[in-house]
Amino acid sequence: MIRPDTPSRSNHSRVSLFFEGAKDTFPLVVGAVPFGIIFGALADTAGLSFGAAMGMSLFVFAGSAQFVAMGLAASGTPWPMIVVTTFVVNLRHMLYSATMVPFYKKLPHAWKIVLAFGLTDETFAVAVTRYSKHDGVSDKHYYNLGSMVFMYINWNLCTLIGLTAGKTFPEISRWGLDFAMPATFIGIVIPYLASKPMWAAVATAGTVSIAAQGLPHKLGLMVAALAGVTAGVVCEKLFRDRKKGK
Repeated sequence: MIRPDTPSRSNHSRVSLFFEGAKDTFPLVVGAVPFGIIFGALADTAGLSFGAAMGMSLFVFAGSAQFVAMGLAASGTPWPMIVVTTFVVNLRHMLYSATMVPFYKKLPHAWKIVLAFGLTDETFAVAVTRYSKHDGVSDKHYYNLGSMVFMYINWNLCTLIGLTAGKTFPEISRWGLDFAMPATFIGIVIPYLASKPMWAAVATAGTVSIAAQGLPHKLGLMVAALAGVTAGVVCEKLFRDRKKGK
């Protein structure tokens, strides 16, 4: 098991790991740039103040959840429904956290808080790959930190740009920039489609999301997420039982 707290690397190596994490995250940051700008641009039309929009990016730091919450708030959805919906949208982070436990558990508490806050889809994708390499390198949490800091600065800077550009170019939300984030998520997911349970989860979630897109308050997202997770778990259990000869 990788021991991220083993003190066997120099400060210079830690700095190198930090910038390596940022560098490896760059391709995914490119996809997040338009997403952040659109969030900022749409915030004003959704009724969010400048401070509220920047506060969401600074303290929530969850792109998809921010979009969902903003859309629900704009439609006058009661706040309990907004909380429940964004909670379900972010359930995937429980799986991310469970995966990262072996790499985080020996770290000081302050490190766990910081890295947990910055565990976005993009940072998880690059960090878990780096942690999983049995190359004898310790202090990989600096790599993780480099990725999350790069993502955090990018997201907040893009939100700021969107808030400013949204007033200058009111039609920016119609420029088609939102294609980049789905493309980024597809790029994140594809490398993990290496098993039938993963295929079952993705196929089920995609199909249900299309069929349920007309549900009010974006409930289709909740239904699709739960259906995908259920399909993946059931499929994995069936294959495990088959291997055991049951």
